[in-house]
Amino acid sequence: MTQSIVVQVGQCGNQVGCRFWDLALREHAHVNQMGVYDEALSSFFRNVDQRGADSTGGKINALKARAVLVDMEEGVLGEILQGPLHSLFSSTQLISDVSGSGNNWAVGHHTYGLAYREQIVDQVRKAAEHCDCLQCFFLIHSMGGGTGSGLGTFVLKLLEDEFPEVCRIVTSVYPTAEDDVITSPYNSILAMKELTEHADCVLPVDNKSLVDIVGKIQHMSNTDKPGCTIKKDCTIISGQGGVVKVEKPFDAMNNIVANLLLNITRY
Repeated sequence: MTQSIVVQVGQCGNQVGCRFWDLALREHAHVNQMGVYDEALSSFFRNVDQRGADSTGGKINALKARAVLVDMEEGVLGEILQGPLHSLFSSTQLISDVSGSGNNWAVGHHTYGLAYREQIVDQVRKAAEHCDCLQCFFLIHSMGGGTGSGLGTFVLKLLEDEFPEVCRIVTSVYPTAEDDVITSPYNSILAMKELTEHADCVLPVDNKSLVDIVGKIQHMSNTDKPGCTIKKDCTIISGQGGVVKVEKPFDAMNNIVANLLLNITRY
């Protein structure tokens, strides 16, 4: 069996990651209605017994995500710990600060990177120790924000230094030309240099394209034209049927990115 670890960095990375875990649970529940902990589920989840030890095979006891969540603001991580997905994570898997990176790549990369280096490495190593055969890291981050671009690329280099033989697949969300954060173009350029040097594969996601796709899907879901109808509760943009019952702004866009990740990891 091979396993993968998801590293979510920044507000965008953790919001996309939240949709990824919700969709992964929904997809597996659909194909595995017997509640068996199988090879597909073990790719991204640990099966933990009442003592907190890993349990292989048999019935599902309690699932824990193979993930490390990083953000220099507490908001999104706090919502995850208090939300319906909280049981997937222990508090030690979440690394946060309170002040944020101020949309500044250098603050995220150099200031917070150096400050939290050992803590991040420690949590990634602990996640790796629970893997029988670690196949790859999935890093999810944005290119426009200070934490996503700066600390995200710092973490990427850390993964290369600590696990040089493990593949690093990065999902990078790029800002639109109309982004109201004035530093986002600079953050993106500085982050791109790090991506070219330290990532094995980059899946670039354009925010403007996500907006257009969501608009087209919503239009098609409301049309009566034969062959052009998409169900409103389909997993492409909807969270209906998942663990997270209340959909938030950007969930439809984040669902598309989460589906992208699920499709490239599907057996």
